[in-house]
Amino acid sequence: MARKTKEDALATRELILDAAERVFHQRGVSRTSLQEIAKDAGLTRGAIYWHFENKGELFHAMMERVTLPMMARMTEMGPADEEQPLDKIRRNTLSALQQIAHNDQVRRVFEIATQKVEYVDELQSMRERHIAGRNDCIDDMHRLMELARDKGHVRTDMDLRHATLGLFALIGGLKFNWLLSPGAFDLEAVGLATLDAYLHGLAPKPTPAPR
Repeated sequence: MARKTKEDALATRELILDAAERVFHQRGVSRTSLQEIAKDAGLTRGAIYWHFENKGELFHAMMERVTLPMMARMTEMGPADEEQPLDKIRRNTLSALQQIAHNDQVRRVFEIATQKVEYVDELQSMRERHIAGRNDCIDDMHRLMELARDKGHVRTDMDLRHATLGLFALIGGLKFNWLLSPGAFDLEAVGLATLDAYLHGLAPKPTPAPR
């Protein structure tokens, strides 16, 4: 019986998180009350308080269920990655775009996190977590850029930190604009073409042929 009770509690918790995700996405976090989430889940507000102390804690738990695109670390390196570090940046970036374009839950949560929440009061710590995750991703990408330069795949006459920040901002802008109007363009195709153009611009200039 105890095991069934625990399973029921976990199922109810997931039901609440699913409802929170839907309502936050529809109304925005600040305009959503726990009562509205309870109604969407078919539960009482008391049931929510049994699992979560407040809306901030509920929001944190909802965010924990998904790894946001471009927040996944790029620390695992295989032999191919060591030889072609720019290819790893390309694959990870393409994977992030595919997640947003084809995974409904990732897209909803990413949209909530970037367009439908104010990171104040009890949500301030989540803002700090996002910043830390972003900085980790930028650092990983920067290390790959440095490795690519050491391999002779990237020009030596540029600031690689600036190049890394530029690439991160470029992809972030594509994601943001696509979320505003998903039908406006093919995120995966446009993102890949844009990424390839940017990476091509990092390549060393060919040595002029002797006359």
